[in-house]
Amino acid sequence: MSKIEIKIQPTNHPTILKFEANSFLTEHKSYEFKNIDEAKNSPLAQQLFYLPFVKTVFISGNFIGIERYNIVEWEDVQNEVAEQIESYLNNGQKAVIEENAEENKKIPVTVYAESTPNPGVMKFVANKKLVPAPYEFKNIDEARHAPIAQALFGFPFVKEVFLDENYISVSKYDVADWTEITMELRQFIRDHIADGKEIISEGAEARKDIIDQKSEATAYAENLDDTSKQIIDILDEYVKPAVASDGGNIMFDSYDENSKTVKVILQGACSGCPSSTFTLKNGIESMLKNMLNEKVNEVIAING
Repeated sequence: MSKIEIKIQPTNHPTILKFEANSFLTEHKSYEFKNIDEAKNSPLAQQLFYLPFVKTVFISGNFIGIERYNIVEWEDVQNEVAEQIESYLNNGQKAVIEENAEENKKIPVTVYAESTPNPGVMKFVANKKLVPAPYEFKNIDEARHAPIAQALFGFPFVKEVFLDENYISVSKYDVADWTEITMELRQFIRDHIADGKEIISEGAEARKDIIDQKSEATAYAENLDDTSKQIIDILDEYVKPAVASDGGNIMFDSYDENSKTVKVILQGACSGCPSSTFTLKNGIESMLKNMLNEKVNEVIAING
């Protein structure tokens, strides 16, 4: 079993902080506890209520939200709280002891299909979070710990599967046309989720090169030159949101100061996309040139 890690995420409310885990903590349900008595089915929440500043505990999906009283500031206690939660979970304890889990297996869910700039990739978006991190599978062997991806590879026209947040991007072989298979795939994915079937098992390896790239860049900032840091910030703020909406991802690879060349890695729907080169040359490349004052001459794409 992989080690559970907790990351601290701020919210729009200054008294509420999210402690996000790299795995799911509950089975399709959300919980709110306002005191230690309400938290009888959550030993973790009960433990947190022993902290005098804890007002409310929320547990849902892959995160624990805590609302504090004003007797402390989060910056003074957040690290200790994160360590306490991480230690508790890594001791094999459950966040919530869920009752009648089998009776609640049928989950209301909607899935819609969305085209991407890559004609070989269709994005299927659910109205709920599916995975806590990005995963990419290029064949059925790689998907042995991803039941939904393994099932999708049962369709002869499925070439690759990419999962992130609340969507699944499916890459197809040319033998099939989207007009013929989209509805079938959409229904299959919806039924898999609605029946409460497992999406990703513990043995699946997330794309660690995609996870929290901005945080990763900060952690290794001492190894990056100033221009590389600026490029990462620009990609994160201006490029990634648009790319993610198309079912893909773009990742900074390297910057050569001598040739002023930037290399980026394209993943998901962007990988192998016919329009990717055009987008890079006419969009990202121009943006970097303009924003970095001639520090960039060329952008080169590498398919992930």
